[in-house]
Amino acid sequence: MTLDWRSKLIHPTAAAPAGFRSLATATFRGSTTILRSAAEVTDHWDQSETPYRYGLYGTPTTLELAARIAELEGGEHCFITPGGQAAIALIYMSFASAGGHVLVPDSVYGPSRDLASRLLARLNIEAEYYDPSVGSEIARLCRDNTQLIWCESPGSVTMEVQDIPAITRVARGRHIVTALDNTYAAGVLFDAFSHGIDVTMQALTKYIGGHSDLLLGSVTVRENDLYRQLGDVHQLLGMNSSPDDCSLALRGLQTLAVRLEQLEHSTLAIARFLSEQPEVQTLRHPAFPSCPGHELWKRDFKGSASVFSVLFKQSVSRESIIRFIDALKLFKLGFSWGGVTSLVMRYEQLGRTAPVPAGSIVRFNVGLEAVADLIADLSAAWAVFR
Repeated sequence: MTLDWRSKLIHPTAAAPAGFRSLATATFRGSTTILRSAAEVTDHWDQSETPYRYGLYGTPTTLELAARIAELEGGEHCFITPGGQAAIALIYMSFASAGGHVLVPDSVYGPSRDLASRLLARLNIEAEYYDPSVGSEIARLCRDNTQLIWCESPGSVTMEVQDIPAITRVARGRHIVTALDNTYAAGVLFDAFSHGIDVTMQALTKYIGGHSDLLLGSVTVRENDLYRQLGDVHQLLGMNSSPDDCSLALRGLQTLAVRLEQLEHSTLAIARFLSEQPEVQTLRHPAFPSCPGHELWKRDFKGSASVFSVLFKQSVSRESIIRFIDALKLFKLGFSWGGVTSLVMRYEQLGRTAPVPAGSIVRFNVGLEAVADLIADLSAAWAVFR
């Protein structure tokens, strides 16, 4: 059939020569995917059984990233989500239901806490916050309707390290699903599955992306039943992720090892410098004895990452802390962490059940700048305290 030129724009016969091979994973974009036969028409999310039915369920770029995250974490299956918060929501929506009870560490990431307090309550799911140091004593908090136990280790901002094996032993004895926000460890500094966790998530936005230019999350499991529950909800919520962001994350994976090594080295030096300042009351870095759960970190973790906090002494005024932060040049004021740029953030209120000193906690993320330059930046800004 001879086509009009207008139709040729949509149905071309011209194509590039075959045989191109590249070290870079191709970026596949697309919503509609072309099926081979009317007899094979189905609409299901499981790409291993019915691959590429619709772009919402993932392109080859998305699925390669998922497979590589699962491989990195020692899991069997992984779902990519549009962000870390979406990954948290996917876990809640998959394993908690009306009339249920979930346990959440008091040190949990702020938006995760908001989701539990504000959205789950509307769905008749009760969220109870527990002391992150509780360990096996979490058994006292478990109920007949407890469906999910969240862990986050180290905790957000205050960096408490949890006794994950003790918690998971209790949960397995009661057939309660355990989930871990493993973003701090980038899926590699802490082996979640060998320590008994059922479901892990990461904000790939952080260390996997590594350059502060993408938003993605991941949810990884080993067990097939959990995989099925997650897959159904992932489809129903329409959690599509950009193939372009997935491509950037795949690129980030290639340099993850060297970035984590350098970030650990630089962060330890910066944390040591800050711990020596007389205005600092407490250093919250898992590799230092002053951090709650330090011994657990030494037992369970393979290394430390780029983020930590300091608690200033009560004699240091709120206004002085603000002037200090505003005086920094290389440390940029911004949320998130895990990228190449050093960041700083002050926390006025954390909304915890247990009291936390308000207005005196400052979190640092150390980037890939020269350590000497970062210390010089801190030293110059520290003049506001003198």
